[in-house]
Amino acid sequence: MGYGDDVLITAFAAKIKKKYPERQIVIGNSKAGTAFYSRVWDHNPNIADCRNLLKDKPVHLIDYHSENRPYIDYEKSTTSKMIWNKKFKPVPGEMYFSDDEISDAKNILLDAKKFWIKNNKKNFRKIIFLETSSIKINNFQLSIKHQNKDWGYENWTQLVNKIKNNNLIIHSTHDETKKIEGTYSPKEMNFRTACAILKLSDLYIGPEGGFGHVAAALRKKAVLYFGGWISPDIIGYDFHENIYYDNDSSPCGEIEKLCNHCSDARKSITVDIFLKHITKAFKN
Repeated sequence: MGYGDDVLITAFAAKIKKKYPERQIVIGNSKAGTAFYSRVWDHNPNIADCRNLLKDKPVHLIDYHSENRPYIDYEKSTTSKMIWNKKFKPVPGEMYFSDDEISDAKNILLDAKKFWIKNNKKNFRKIIFLETSSIKINNFQLSIKHQNKDWGYENWTQLVNKIKNNNLIIHSTHDETKKIEGTYSPKEMNFRTACAILKLSDLYIGPEGGFGHVAAALRKKAVLYFGGWISPDIIGYDFHENIYYDNDSSPCGEIEKLCNHCSDARKSITVDIFLKHITKAFKN
């Protein structure tokens, strides 16, 4: 599962734990009889670590895995196209951090502020946590899907150039990240540290995906690029600014080939449109 899915299930896990407080709640595949571990669930009091279960307490397995996601209509989906369950609506999840994780995030934030002072003579207005590309963009199996969902490096660069003079931008970095001048990119930052930094930021900007669900879990403002691949009506949150290409072919869910419709979405959702949503997010 992706991190976004791992965040999504935490809301349901909290509900189950409240109903059955004596049970050890784990996430997995009931048919296979397996449970999963995710770093997303670290320190979460509602989800037990399946690697270290207590023998004298009952276990409750939530059947949630790559072949059982409530936002997908499996009966209508094909090998080339994902069809969405229009009745699904996500509930903001939960994330918990250790004192050390918050401390690491604060130290990175201090370095980011030093970067700002070194390059600017005025105070920044807001702290923005930015993600520009999925870590799976070049994955052998998932590349096509994530290329279709991508807004494009050129668009992200133009957007950053419009907002970097007034805002401290911390750019999430991983092996597939292309750096953008004017942003602060931490040298070392794992997923949980990135989430802790997002917790200390004013706004998240990026594509629909894992960090969007993290932002919702942390009750953070966000401006998200949805393109035309999946609709925010299905997987978005009402308190976020969700930028969607509302077209007869949307949401396309194309996973087999590079999609002309998704290319049109990239062209139609301009930097100026994104800027209007950022302004609106700051006002709310």
